[in-house]
Amino acid sequence: MAYIKKRDKRDGTASFTVMWRAGGARGGKQESEVFEDETAAERFRDLVNGHGQQWPLGWVRGRGFIADLRRPETMFEPFALAHIDRLTGIQGDTRSKYKKLVIGNMSPWFKPYSVEDGEGSIIRDMVQDWVNDLQNGRAAPLDPADRKPRTKYKPKTISNQHGLLAAILQAAVDAEPSLRASNPCAKTRLPRLDGEEDEEEAVFLERDEWAWIHECLGADPEAQELAELITETGFRWGEATALQPRDMRRRNGRPAIRIQRAWKRNEDGKPYMGAPKSKKSRRTVVIRWSLWERLQRRAKGLKQNDLLYTGPEGGRWDAGTFRRLRWLPAIELAAEKYGLIKRPRIHDLRHSHASWLIAAKVPLPAIQARLGHESITTTVDRYGHLLDALDDEVMAAVEWAMDPTAPLPGFLERAGMVAATDGLPHVPRQLSGLVQETWKDASGVMQDATEYGAERAFVVALDGRDVPFADRQHAQDVADQWNDDHEEEIVAMRADGWSEEQIAGRRAIGPEERERWTGDGPVWTQMPDRQFVYSALSSYEADGTLSYEPLPVSSRWTWEFESDGFTTRAAEFRTEFRPGGSIEAHARGINRSAVIRAFEESRVTALGACARQPDLNLTSAEA
Repeated sequence: MAYIKKRDKRDGTASFTVMWRAGGARGGKQESEVFEDETAAERFRDLVNGHGQQWPLGWVRGRGFIADLRRPETMFEPFALAHIDRLTGIQGDTRSKYKKLVIGNMSPWFKPYSVEDGEGSIIRDMVQDWVNDLQNGRAAPLDPADRKPRTKYKPKTISNQHGLLAAILQAAVDAEPSLRASNPCAKTRLPRLDGEEDEEEAVFLERDEWAWIHECLGADPEAQELAELITETGFRWGEATALQPRDMRRRNGRPAIRIQRAWKRNEDGKPYMGAPKSKKSRRTVVIRWSLWERLQRRAKGLKQNDLLYTGPEGGRWDAGTFRRLRWLPAIELAAEKYGLIKRPRIHDLRHSHASWLIAAKVPLPAIQARLGHESITTTVDRYGHLLDALDDEVMAAVEWAMDPTAPLPGFLERAGMVAATDGLPHVPRQLSGLVQETWKDASGVMQDATEYGAERAFVVALDGRDVPFADRQHAQDVADQWNDDHEEEIVAMRADGWSEEQIAGRRAIGPEERERWTGDGPVWTQMPDRQFVYSALSSYEADGTLSYEPLPVSSRWTWEFESDGFTTRAAEFRTEFRPGGSIEAHARGINRSAVIRAFEESRVTALGACARQPDLNLTSAEA
């Protein structure tokens, strides 16, 4: 413990020396500070004891506390709060949040120090120690002894708070005149963002998962419609709940909604209606006619500046109230009724909307404009990990550019951009026979290609196909789902008089445990994907006549291991030369309307191939 040693001087006065061992250890370094006043010495002794037998934070030996020596306005806390007050372009609640972060998560470390260069200034090591303390949930130097333990912050949260601190200290660098030569945050080592789960990681819903939630919101049709609006448009909550009848517009003849205001909060946390988040957030978003009709019915009888959607007691729909009374009960019901595993937030409807647009090959600039992102960088940073869905389109474009015989990329045709090929040099198409287009195999998209020949597998027999799984539960889940998918078909087979042996061939058998997998292909190490796929087929003789009437568009649930039927594309087609000279036109996909259009395109291509066959045969004979 620190103690005071009194020393009498020759002039009759006395000095008082506070003495202690650093850290309180018997072998610790001897430290001391001299005072001319006994009361001041007693106060300093108590500070040393309160700081664990260490020098008090912000104390300069022989001079006193830095705060008493430096300019008050450049001490960390007053400088930081003044900087936040001068910020422009931020909402009131954001300003309030920044101030709370300064007072709660920065001042307990930096309050005794100045932002100016010189003695008692904030230095790089202090910033690094602060980051490490936030990550590990350690107490701050100025935390009171009775403060509850601090939270261990996630990497993303630490990165955000470090960004605010860096901006504050950069303001000291940029001041006129400059207060310091460099920013001590410049070379801080932050926790790796890819090593921890983001505390607000986006949840992307599959379409069937959204359908479950939509159904479970049905107890309140207004809440159901509001959630559907956000899902269809990708609106932010504050934008959707601020809509008024006057926001219903037309764009190029299509129904649309104009976003020109949103709910915000001021520094006191009170809501108010103001401008959207950014300039690009002011946007016009096209919608389906079905949603337009529902909005028209909702707007009937309302004034132009009334709210389209209101809370249970009228007025603004509060996000927290909606979450508590409508959203969470629907999520729990969907989990109980359908086995929903994910726990999405309301904002995840916006994320899911973006993910569906990416899966449908919508260009990123169009997604950026629809979501109201200020920069395309925001769109890429937020959803870039989903862009694997565009790999086929990218490779089709590369193939078309590098190979004169390759077909025009589908996205150019779908976008009506066939004219993009105008002006390109024409390269004669070299044909030695009918070009056969085959499906792009999607059977390995979600599969771990590691061979499991030396390990046991759980095998399910599905329609004459053995499918191996590394996990028994995955195998059982696939078998159960397969039987559910084919239940109506099996009932129809019985009604038509099929034998039980024939019927059994359509059911899943297993799982059967085997010591090792000796079949073809790898073992599935996770649940394969499942898509509802539409398909259409027709066949033409060599002279262009139909071999048989085209089959109507059929549909069924298709698994990822069914390479002959599975696809994740909206639509795709092929023309295939069959033995005997016939040509088959086939289209399939997950969007029925797109499949019908692709089927017509496939038939045109097949008929064109029929017309070319005499020339092809002649070319072959001459060769």
